[in-house]
Amino acid sequence: MESLAAVERLCALAHETRLSIFRLLVQVGPQGVNAGAIAQQLNIALPTLSFHLSHLSRVGLIKGRQESRFIFYAADYAAMNELLAYLTDNCCQGNQIVHVQRRSR
Repeated sequence: MESLAAVERLCALAHETRLSIFRLLVQVGPQGVNAGAIAQQLNIALPTLSFHLSHLSRVGLIKGRQESRFIFYAADYAAMNELLAYLTDNCCQGNQIVHVQRRSR
């Protein structure tokens, strides 16, 4: 992965709304969810959501597919894994990675 692509993806995720959208899409899975459901679940106005979906799509973190009159959006897991691999490349000087437990919500 080129460092510029990594920076663009990280910048996209550095916005609270886009991060919320991306996290939702990761949780939903590869089948994705339509824009209306995203807007409803995250309480985002459709024009605002459209702007943020476009940004995430442009940097390659999500993909949209048309089904009938709806567009379903899904996280691009390959792109996410590529970004994670870029971030952890040469991690820990070759030592085993320590896994951190997730916080309770």
